[in-house]
Amino acid sequence: MLFLYFFLTVLCIIPHGASQKGSVSCGLASTWLESVVLSINIVKEGFHRELVFEIRHDHAPCDVQVLLVQGLPSGVYIDQYQLASLREDTGLQVLLDSAVDVEDPAYASSGFSAMVYLSSPGLLQAVVPFHGRYHRPSTSGGWEQVPISSPRLLLRPEHCKTVTPTPPHKVVEAPCTVHNESLCSWLEIEGLQVLGFVSLEFPVGDFTLAAPVCAGTALVTMLCCAFLLRTIWKHGTF
Repeated sequence: MLFLYFFLTVLCIIPHGASQKGSVSCGLASTWLESVVLSINIVKEGFHRELVFEIRHDHAPCDVQVLLVQGLPSGVYIDQYQLASLREDTGLQVLLDSAVDVEDPAYASSGFSAMVYLSSPGLLQAVVPFHGRYHRPSTSGGWEQVPISSPRLLLRPEHCKTVTPTPPHKVVEAPCTVHNESLCSWLEIEGLQVLGFVSLEFPVGDFTLAAPVCAGTALVTMLCCAFLLRTIWKHGTF
């Protein structure tokens, strides 16, 4: 009887120990999360710019998937066809949360979010092109300021679809990959260290100049037509 009790006890202990040994942690250490720093910068000029994201951190205990959720105002847009081309050429992984009409002006558009996927190991950096929209003309012209808010930073261990909460950071749901085929749990970082304030300006048309601009355009058009007709009449064969 004593031998049977010992045998059953061993059967219960061995699988439990094996499962603990084979289990994988899906949490991220608070001390490591405190080392994460995000920097944002805008390069290029005019209506065609690039957002440069770079994430620095201490050595990670495991490979980490990174998702930047960047909210963008109605004053700018991202070209989905350009993103598709860059995905093939450079591997840039960006998913838009809604369709974007590149032809609409700022006052006929709405804001949207771009989800930028990165993964370690390696340099966590992404360069995302975006473009300015035309704004409604004013009576004085000038410039329209378009502020860009700081992105949300979401993290998860590469081997996990669910993440262990690490207060004060919270667990949220978001697409697992840029293909948007399923949802995964991500740890959204609260109190993120963000370096760089992003804001830009686009020129605004002066509505009071509409009449002289239209008159000048019509005059130049008529002069060009007259010159072409004279040239055709002089050198043409009839």
